[in-house]
Amino acid sequence: MNLADNKIDALLGLARKAGKTAAGEFSTEKAIREGRAVLVIVPEDASDNTKKKFGNLTTHFRVPIVIYGNKEALGHAIGCQDRSSLAVLDRGFAGAIENALNNL
Repeated sequence: MNLADNKIDALLGLARKAGKTAAGEFSTEKAIREGRAVLVIVPEDASDNTKKKFGNLTTHFRVPIVIYGNKEALGHAIGCQDRSSLAVLDRGFAGAIENALNNL
């Protein structure tokens, strides 16, 4: 784990504490459909169906999507169990996370 990974995890944790995330497939999909999702994160070890589903949804609703980490790490970053998807609901957090991802 490098410095950028630590920063991403810290930003995800802060976003969760601020109430600016929707975690899990149902909540993530709902946030996308309601226009609240600013960024969607799907872990590398999510099923192909999950990746396809969120790929299609984010394309249709024009929400950026990134494939990052694994289910366990994504859940740990937000203080939960394994998560196969996460929506960031705040532009500031989403921008900071995207910048950190670009520095990987």
